[in-house]
Amino acid sequence: MNPQRSRDDTCEIGDGLESSLLRTSARYELRRDVPEGWFRCADLLEQPELFVEWRSRLTDWLLDQHGAAPARTAASYVMSWYLYVPAYVGALLLHHERRVPSLKPEQLAFGLGPDRPHPEGMAVLGDAFYCLPTDPGGVRPEATVVRDERALAAVLRAQFVGHAARFVRAYAPGTRLGRRMLWAAATDALDGALWRVGRQGGTAEAEGAGVADAALVLDAQYRPLTSASTLRMAVNDDGHRVWERRRESCCFSYLLPGEAECESCPRICPR
Repeated sequence: MNPQRSRDDTCEIGDGLESSLLRTSARYELRRDVPEGWFRCADLLEQPELFVEWRSRLTDWLLDQHGAAPARTAASYVMSWYLYVPAYVGALLLHHERRVPSLKPEQLAFGLGPDRPHPEGMAVLGDAFYCLPTDPGGVRPEATVVRDERALAAVLRAQFVGHAARFVRAYAPGTRLGRRMLWAAATDALDGALWRVGRQGGTAEAEGAGVADAALVLDAQYRPLTSASTLRMAVNDDGHRVWERRRESCCFSYLLPGEAECESCPRICPR
């Protein structure tokens, strides 16, 4: 903060999480309310039968699109889509605002698309956030100031892992997916969301910033996550250098008629 400014001036420019969401929602459809038909994450984790309903809706969509709906494919899609919600919200606000909101299940909600039943909108319901010492919003009572970017990355990682742990406990008993697979999917969700938020900027510089965020948050393996960031530079068929990542989990799309393993599938991609 500029020490020249009065405390009143500082409070005036010290905006809260509401302003952060407004700035990002213009591009990314974040909101504060829970419209009719949306899911609160906490409700899903407390009522696992809601996951059964979600997989049933997805099964109908897969049958319509592919003529088949293997149970492992539906279970894997729902697993990845759910974990993407806390991962994407955390990655988005870290990337654009250098803030981390609460990622507890009670503080997040999402809505599914009207056709393909994947999360199409997300809501952050709480006001609390973590930020850097240079953030003018650090003067607000709902803000927790941390030492530096490495500490902020650790907060994001811990918040996400805490949410993912509750998901694993709720989701594992209702599927044939093992806990190692579930934590591999959590790793993919966080690493992939950090990268995707950068790529959505539309420039090589923005993508590079997303890759840097992934390297900051997942600079090493933090168990029960299954790896550090797997983003790496590669050369594509046109001879251009591009970023790519190796998935830790399998989406089981290859079980659908006429489909093969994804290029980044752990079944075929060398470690």
